[in-house]
Amino acid sequence: MRQLSVLFLLLLLAACGSSSDSQPRVGGYVGGNVPLECAPFARALSGVQLYGSAGDWWYKAQGRYARSYTPEVGSVLVFSRTSRLHDGHAAVVSKVLNSREILVTQANWVHHRVTEDQPVIDVSPRGDWSEVRVWWPPSGQMGMTAYPVMGFVRASRPSSHEQLAARTPGAINLALAGQ
Repeated sequence: MRQLSVLFLLLLLAACGSSSDSQPRVGGYVGGNVPLECAPFARALSGVQLYGSAGDWWYKAQGRYARSYTPEVGSVLVFSRTSRLHDGHAAVVSKVLNSREILVTQANWVHHRVTEDQPVIDVSPRGDWSEVRVWWPPSGQMGMTAYPVMGFVRASRPSSHEQLAARTPGAINLALAGQ
């Protein structure tokens, strides 16, 4: 009986020390404080050569790039213009976790910061990626606002998570130089 009690206690202690899957694993800030907008950074990282406000990229991609309503690593998630996002927003998909969760690398979601591997979840009623919530690094949790999105603009060259991570510092410099 004593051995069973010791075993139970060890299992209980192991469970207390394990990490919870309810807390997403997230990347962090890259490149320090950088005065960089989302569109030039998304262009430099993804290779999607679209210009102008991020909110116009969905329409500008027509006939030039494949567009989709499902995420793919290296594609650009295009946020619609809203009262909070006057010019829309563009974020590069760095990892697809499942059909309703992705990680993105993006500039200026947090003012003058590039954030890597930040969670985004599809909160649309139909699961069609028309509305998302985005991780808010300053609070360490998912943001409360649901943002409308247009979809994903596919990059011409396929990428892996590792390739995007390796290209991120260079994309910051390229975007700063060309901004």
